[in-house]
Amino acid sequence: MTQQHDENAAPAGAQAAVLVKSEQMPQGSQQVEELDFNKIKGPITAEDLFLGMKHMGFQASSMGEAIRIINNMRTWKDPSTGEKATIFLGYTSNLISSGLRGVFRWLVEHNHISAIVTTAGGIEEDFIKCLGHTYMGSFSSPGAELRKKGLNRIGNLVVPNDNYCAFEDWVVPILDKMLQEQEESKGTENEIHWTPSKVIHRLGKEINDERSVYYWAYKNNIPVFCPALTDGSLGDMLYFHTFKSSPQQLRIDIVEDIRRINTIAVRAKAAGMIILGGGVVKHHIANACLMRNGAEFAVYINTAQEFDGSDAGARPDEAVSWGKIKMDADNVKVYLEATACFPFIVANTFAKDSQS
Repeated sequence: MTQQHDENAAPAGAQAAVLVKSEQMPQGSQQVEELDFNKIKGPITAEDLFLGMKHMGFQASSMGEAIRIINNMRTWKDPSTGEKATIFLGYTSNLISSGLRGVFRWLVEHNHISAIVTTAGGIEEDFIKCLGHTYMGSFSSPGAELRKKGLNRIGNLVVPNDNYCAFEDWVVPILDKMLQEQEESKGTENEIHWTPSKVIHRLGKEINDERSVYYWAYKNNIPVFCPALTDGSLGDMLYFHTFKSSPQQLRIDIVEDIRRINTIAVRAKAAGMIILGGGVVKHHIANACLMRNGAEFAVYINTAQEFDGSDAGARPDEAVSWGKIKMDADNVKVYLEATACFPFIVANTFAKDSQS
């Protein structure tokens, strides 16, 4: 005799699959919290948003972790000497092209970081902005039409090519003078050996403009490293300069700079990395920290994924395997585009003590 099936009863297997009984969450587990504007009295502050978002989940919580780690990084002191942590800031050139440049300038002006690593565009675009304006455009502006008009697109930003002509007019006489100093110093006790960081230091002095990140780096003696100095308009100027100055040529030594940045890392009582973007800036800082068996603090901010094995996409744990971040370090990767989150992070870290 076949068993009768009650069409009005839920299938036992389906019900068991859906209504699996949960185990108890571990004691002290953090609940997801919601941002409730009803609970905020008075004007909303950056700290109000941070406190309301840090347990929201997803990248809001990762950003909250970045704020916590950077606050630990900047307030750390060696128990025996009182020395602060050495903080390396790395960023890609597009971030200088954007208005985020002002945040970097503020950090350097107020001595909040110890050293910078960036790309060639991250150097020249700062000086170019002192000579001409960058404008808002569109990600969808046709490249061919812009090219006919002498306009260069960086994402949804537009830079007139005349800005680069102005940069050439400004930088070439400085390169002439640097070459002259190099040649006149040969055979003396004070022979000049230019490095990328020395070139940037000199250009920061020459620009003499408080809007410049590297003016303040010069004023505060904060080293700026750029191992790919020739990969941009500055490289174009150096290339043209070799024909102008032939047979003499400006010599720029990258070996002296790698010794310099590695030495800064080795001598650090504790090291912190704040890296916006990927590529050479990310790895140059991480590899310097390898020389001290890893950084104590690390915050990565970029949108790259790790499936292709790129350094840009790698999570902090991959750097732990190389000895670039310590095994017990405080670290996080925030999967956000930096202009959308870094001002908020700085407002809740370095800048919060400066607000009255």
